[in-house]
Amino acid sequence: MALQIKVPAVGESISEVTIANWLKKDGDTVQLDEVIAELESDKATFELTAQSAGVLKIVKQQGATVPIGDVIAEIEGNGQAAASKPAATPAPAAASANAAPAAAPKATGGVKEMKVPAVGESITEVTISTWLKKDGDFVNVDDIIAEVESDKATFELPAEASGILRIVAKEKETLPIGGLICRIEIAEGAPVKQSTAAPAAATAAAGAADKTYAAGHPSPAAAKILDEKGIAANQVQGSGVGGRITKEDAQKAQTQAAPAKAESKPQAPAGPPVIASGGGRGERREKMTSLRKTIAKRLVSVKNETAMLTTFNEVDMKPIMDLRSKYKDQFKEKYGVGLGFMSFFTKAICVALKDFPAVNASIDKEEIIYHDYCDVSIAVSTPRGLVVPVIRNAESLSFNQIESEVIRLATRGRDGKLSIEEMTGGTFSITNGGVFGSMLSTPIINPPQSAILGMHNIVERPIVKNGEIVIRPIMYVALSYDHRIIDGRESVSFLVRVKELLEDPGRLILGV
Repeated sequence: MALQIKVPAVGESISEVTIANWLKKDGDTVQLDEVIAELESDKATFELTAQSAGVLKIVKQQGATVPIGDVIAEIEGNGQAAASKPAATPAPAAASANAAPAAAPKATGGVKEMKVPAVGESITEVTISTWLKKDGDFVNVDDIIAEVESDKATFELPAEASGILRIVAKEKETLPIGGLICRIEIAEGAPVKQSTAAPAAATAAAGAADKTYAAGHPSPAAAKILDEKGIAANQVQGSGVGGRITKEDAQKAQTQAAPAKAESKPQAPAGPPVIASGGGRGERREKMTSLRKTIAKRLVSVKNETAMLTTFNEVDMKPIMDLRSKYKDQFKEKYGVGLGFMSFFTKAICVALKDFPAVNASIDKEEIIYHDYCDVSIAVSTPRGLVVPVIRNAESLSFNQIESEVIRLATRGRDGKLSIEEMTGGTFSITNGGVFGSMLSTPIINPPQSAILGMHNIVERPIVKNGEIVIRPIMYVALSYDHRIIDGRESVSFLVRVKELLEDPGRLILGV
């Protein structure tokens, strides 16, 4: 009996995962504990190992989103795999040589109702412009049976099943989105075609009978194309029902009319303006990953469920930059890591959070939770999206320990190796848009936290110092906060406290 491989439980709040990548193919032989796939949740990526040796049978394909506990693969023993493959059935001899003549359609009893599809957010109704098939005609799936007009465009309606067409909505009738257009009595097979040996007189009579008022008249889509190309309808031979000029006829008319135009005198080109672009105009669609979908849901939830405001200030970065320039080589030589701005900001924030505990708090239903520790989340941009790993007990770490932890977490985040434990919790967040050139922004709170600090790029600006205009490297900082538990006085005072500590880094060392 095949061993079923199910999605394991990977966290209390995770209910589904996405199969990011199959590392083995369907039918491959795998060994016990061999990594066969990578699974992606909204918080982390982890590896899935084979629970026994045997032949892998993939049940869920790459990119599929699967609930916890669902079967995504099976592993069969080597002998079972061979036995389970059905023997090839020999093809009937000379089956195609003596094929029976086509039979009449055989009704299956099913009826497919075709309704007006949604064709745009602002479109509420459409008009049946032209029926290209008659009531009682046999149609195949995807055959174009009608042309439908909205107030913005004309589009073709394909048959959604094969069978006998029963028209409900007449030409020029206006229907709302979702209104019934027609029914198709589902049938198997195609109608028996008339013998090609029919008398020529009968063929001519049939052709004459097909000629109706539609002969030589373009459909709405075809008329639009002909107008754009400056071609008269009487210059085009219609191939549609009753000699009607179809969209395809209008498109072909462009190439047929080109030689005649070449012989005529030069004239101003007709039709729409030419779009002169340097490259192609291709498009592509990609399915959103579980991480991206979760980020989107959480960001919208924060905007809807918090009273979020943002306050701003500016920091003169010259004192920190002078200190870094003076000691960065010795710091790197002693600790093996560079001295960056993140450690200064983290230390300043930890001091300010002790002075203003509401900024370090969170809301749980009708209670406020105050934290005596500072677990600082740092936003890291990765190819999969934004992740926010946590520096635990940042208030007790030294400058070199903070820098080492920042590098470790950022590297694991970009490699997709962060664990769930490394991404959960956090009492305050820091995001640095300055590395991408951002001058100013309003960062969004990382729930259930109540505040986040945004760092930005450093630009030399003229400011007034001691009554004189001087040029200093200035960074704008932004604090977004939840006004439900943080008052304006606390938010502004917190940011001012951070500014004072950064502009006089000696206070960070002395703790004053």
